[in-house]
Amino acid sequence: MTEDEKKEVALFRYGIISEIVNAKELSWGEQERLIRERCERKWSMPHSGKTRIGRSCILNWIKAYKESNRDIKTLYPHGRCDKGRSRALDEETGMSLIRLRKEMPKATVPVLIGAMESRNLLMPGVKLAETTVYRFLNSQGLMKQSERQEDRRKFEASDPNEIWQSDVMHGPEVYVEGKKRKSYLIAIIDDHSRLIPHAAFYLSEGVDTYLDALEQAFLKRGLPRKLYVDNGPAFRSRQLEYITASLGVTLIHARPYKPQGKGKIERWFRVVRTSFLPKIRDILKLWQLNEWLAGWIDEEYHRRRHGSTGQSPFQRFTANMECLRPAPDDLRDYFRKVARRKVAKDRSITFDGKLYEAPVSLIGKQVELLYHENDPDHIEIKWNNESYGILRPVDVHVNCRVKRDENNMNDVIITTDGSGYKGGDLL
Repeated sequence: MTEDEKKEVALFRYGIISEIVNAKELSWGEQERLIRERCERKWSMPHSGKTRIGRSCILNWIKAYKESNRDIKTLYPHGRCDKGRSRALDEETGMSLIRLRKEMPKATVPVLIGAMESRNLLMPGVKLAETTVYRFLNSQGLMKQSERQEDRRKFEASDPNEIWQSDVMHGPEVYVEGKKRKSYLIAIIDDHSRLIPHAAFYLSEGVDTYLDALEQAFLKRGLPRKLYVDNGPAFRSRQLEYITASLGVTLIHARPYKPQGKGKIERWFRVVRTSFLPKIRDILKLWQLNEWLAGWIDEEYHRRRHGSTGQSPFQRFTANMECLRPAPDDLRDYFRKVARRKVAKDRSITFDGKLYEAPVSLIGKQVELLYHENDPDHIEIKWNNESYGILRPVDVHVNCRVKRDENNMNDVIITTDGSGYKGGDLL
């Protein structure tokens, strides 16, 4: 597996256990209920044909994550020599099952097994288990799911910052450098209180603008335990998944084409359309529109009694502040991008067209570079989850005057009169 594929699997596993490991107080019975729910549900696992998770797997992930002081890298997968192949079915039997299923698309698993036996499609002495056949055909997308009515129920978080909902709404046109541009309202709402941790209009709904909005929300109102989002490209980015996992926030995606779970944020967008946007009569600049929005949220919306809770959002949010988790002091570092490079034999690393110098101990190592796009001169280098400081740009003119002794220590020889040059000494 590549590093990105391992990270994708680790983030999936974290999503399975996050509600358990991040709970404030969890009884043994409640933990068993959560584990049982995950074992009974079918999953689309990254880089795997399996759809079910065993209880022992979940317990092993929980144990490894807690014992490593919550290091997400302990959830990386270990390779298997027979990856991508069924260990219970040989290739010929699997191909026969696929052809038979396409020939009999509505047949049940027992009927398919009987047909395999009657047509002598099995090796002598081979017996097919129903669960094995079902898992194999399901991994090939050949088991049609039965339609049934969904059990939908209203829900509300019990405490502030227990669940945040977030989404994007198309906004009005704004002036940018004398030209009209479309705006997008990125908003986050607290499920319990209906308070808005952050909302602002942006010129894009991409991952960079969404991460900016999320960082502002964390700074203002602390960290939620769960973040419930849509399935747009910004919400499915690996960077968002890694940031939330590193901060101990469970990222939950709404089911595709099922908007009912995002009712609170959708309702707030309706309030914006009916109560705020009608006040905007002229096209504004982006900063003016955001200034008006912030004033309307703080002075009107947060102070107005909410019909569902009977309290104002601000009053309900601040009534139980002891359960809030403040954002860490180094929150900005969590929003850095990550690049991977191999340190060359001359200690150099090339990044974004520039040459940097790494410590001697990292020669030949595959390292991580953490950086902000708007601060290219501040790049931290990490290896094996340990920081080695900030990268320094290579100055080739200084390097030509560096003399290394037998202990690999550097002495810089600075000369001003030209006497430092010893032509011919090399030979």
